[in-house]
Amino acid sequence: MAGFWKKCAGAALAATVSVSMAGAQTAPITLSVDLTDAPRKILHAIEVMPVTAGPMTVVYPKWIPGEHGPTGPIENMAGFFITANGQPVKWERDKIDMFAYHLTVPQGVTQLEMKIDFLASSALSGFSAGGSTSENLALLSWNTLLVYPADTDASQVMFTPSVKLPSGWNLGTALDKDGGSGQTSTFKTVSLEQLIDSPVLAGRYFREIPLAPEISPKHYLDMAADGPEQLNLSKEHIADFDKLVRETGALYKSRHYGSYHFLVTLSDEVAHFGLEHHQSSDDRVMATTFTDDREFVLAGLLLPHEFTHSWNGKYRRPAGLATSNYQKPMEGDLLWVYEGLTEYLGDVLAARCGIWTPDQYKQRLSTIAAEYDNRPGRTWRDIQDTATAAQILYAAGGGWDNWRLSVDYYDEGELVWLDVDTTIRKMTNGKKTIDDFVAKFHGLGGDTGPKVVPYTFDDVVAGLNGVVANDWAAFLRSRLDSNSYHAPLGGLENGGYKLTYTDKPNSWSALEDQQSESFDFWYSIGLHANKAGNISDVLKGGVADKGGIGPGMKIVAANGRAYTPDVLKAAIHDAKDSGPSVELIVLNTGYYKVLKLDYHEGERYPMLERVPSVPDRLDDILKPAAK
Repeated sequence: MAGFWKKCAGAALAATVSVSMAGAQTAPITLSVDLTDAPRKILHAIEVMPVTAGPMTVVYPKWIPGEHGPTGPIENMAGFFITANGQPVKWERDKIDMFAYHLTVPQGVTQLEMKIDFLASSALSGFSAGGSTSENLALLSWNTLLVYPADTDASQVMFTPSVKLPSGWNLGTALDKDGGSGQTSTFKTVSLEQLIDSPVLAGRYFREIPLAPEISPKHYLDMAADGPEQLNLSKEHIADFDKLVRETGALYKSRHYGSYHFLVTLSDEVAHFGLEHHQSSDDRVMATTFTDDREFVLAGLLLPHEFTHSWNGKYRRPAGLATSNYQKPMEGDLLWVYEGLTEYLGDVLAARCGIWTPDQYKQRLSTIAAEYDNRPGRTWRDIQDTATAAQILYAAGGGWDNWRLSVDYYDEGELVWLDVDTTIRKMTNGKKTIDDFVAKFHGLGGDTGPKVVPYTFDDVVAGLNGVVANDWAAFLRSRLDSNSYHAPLGGLENGGYKLTYTDKPNSWSALEDQQSESFDFWYSIGLHANKAGNISDVLKGGVADKGGIGPGMKIVAANGRAYTPDVLKAAIHDAKDSGPSVELIVLNTGYYKVLKLDYHEGERYPMLERVPSVPDRLDDILKPAAK
């Protein structure tokens, strides 16, 4: 729809902008944000915009970088008032583009004052539109509280931002401070592009830890928590993050920021996710992630992943995602590089810096390989399509996910890049690796500030050929466009391992089950169920599917006994070989039924088995690179 509006109204829109924004911007827009009501889930802003008289269109950011879709949370924008010299200025929303507001600047007026509120009341899900505040903390995404002149280049529109905090709060951000008083901090003038790329984490219980202090530019772990006890991470965990900073330098041979801030929200009252920025990352995790070793391990991929995005996704960015403003639609066809390569490198870094042990990395890899080796949706939709369709897939979920598919370019993309890395190592007898590729591709130009260097598919192929000559285009396309039922597991094979199954879950799977309170019967009878028996998904074509079970049903009993996960495991175990079929009583929308599952192979859980005849390239990949 946005593209249609641009085509129909492009000439008229350009005309209105030329009248109201004649010439280059003469003074920055000021944006003053007030977070004092954040505990009540409402944020306030006053924006003062230089203008000239005449028709004008302002827009609310729609396509949010890193979210890969038109996710600007305009539904929670409220209290939008515009005045000129104290007098109201009427605005009218565009009838097609909901993010555009038309108005007329009165004669003699040189600036408009705009008031905007953002209602931070969304559910604890989603990205920047999700829950972002609690009684003692807030995460400010600037795009939620501003508008900007339509049809302008975000790198050329300048803002002078400030933020007022509740009494006793502190903040962390990649923005440079430029004064302030009391609870208000003013920041140096930056472009709209850099402003939206620089969120602010604030809280009553706040702690900042410098990381790897011998390295420049400087790196900081900024944390805000619901309670002070959640900030007490161990010296060992701090040392892991120190090593992460050092390992990225050894890997990428460059840095593209003035300083870097990990903005970590430790709270059970906000949405949990990670969102990359050039000079910081928005990392929202459970309250006890840094004080519970189990949760620390399970969340161990997050900070390495988001940090890697500073190179892969922010500095080097797919051309289709490198748009000049936040209204132009993004093209996600190269997200298997943007996210898939980041997933691969981030996981490797988690092992190299000590957040994970090599065994934990391999156990997690076995779960990824098994999941994507059992995705029947691959027979109708390839990984390339999941990248192209990313903007409609992030919100997808629920039952039959394995048939619809989702953002598979993350983890299946990781398998593709493992295949690339092990192929390079095999072809060069270990003399070259993917590290050589990223050092040149993401280190292009050496150390720089936070700028964007776009790339295409052909650029990726050329970069790989610069490491070792191969038909990389065919190599990649054969995996990206495949409709095979099975995942591309060549990276495991070249790495010296194969995917097998055993009757006991590995420790990684056990940790995941404990945290999610879900139990994995996926590779035996083909379903996921929680401890109450609620079935969240069913493997299409699997035993449960053929037996008449569907997502949303509830297991009441197994083999005549009231359901518990252990009771169902025992029933599956007893059915092995010539044992009796598993008999389930299930509840579906108020109706009970008895179903028999003809399955006799016992419990099955994924694991990696070493292949002695192939060099252990996985162990080589996981060795620390920093000296």
